[in-house]
Amino acid sequence: MKRRSLLQFGLGAAVLVGVVGGGLVLMRPGWVDGRLAPEARELMRVVALSVMDGLWPAPGAAREAALQAHLERLDTQIAGYPAAVRAELSQVLALLTRSGGRLALVGLTPDWSKATVAEVQEALNDMRVSRLAVRQQIYRALRELNCIAFFTAPEHWALTGYPGPREIP
Repeated sequence: MKRRSLLQFGLGAAVLVGVVGGGLVLMRPGWVDGRLAPEARELMRVVALSVMDGLWPAPGAAREAALQAHLERLDTQIAGYPAAVRAELSQVLALLTRSGGRLALVGLTPDWSKATVAEVQEALNDMRVSRLAVRQQIYRALRELNCIAFFTAPEHWALTGYPGPREIP
């Protein structure tokens, strides 16, 4: 690499870092006032539909009620995490709700609200087997947060064969 090319590359990288850094400052966090922000809520809704595909009620009012209850449990679950964990999760969710972050980290072209279950499942699977540790970590966080919130609901225990807590005599 010649000196001029190196300087051009360095200048381009500095501009990119400045633009991305400036954009991050203006980005709305994923966790606001003890709840998922609306954009993060939509992201988690779509991921929940994809991760627990086949376990939700048929499309309609019952499914929407189940999803709203799921998102409420997710809010409660995240609220119980230490402040540092909530802050990191907020940053990750904020990145994933932006088109650049969604495309770079998830590999999903359509917006979360327009993505099909199959598209999200494919993107999540690509993250699961990615060579980049950060993509694998984000996959695990999205999947595990939703699984914990889903399977802590007593109405979902039967789906796993768990009869519920035993009565201690």
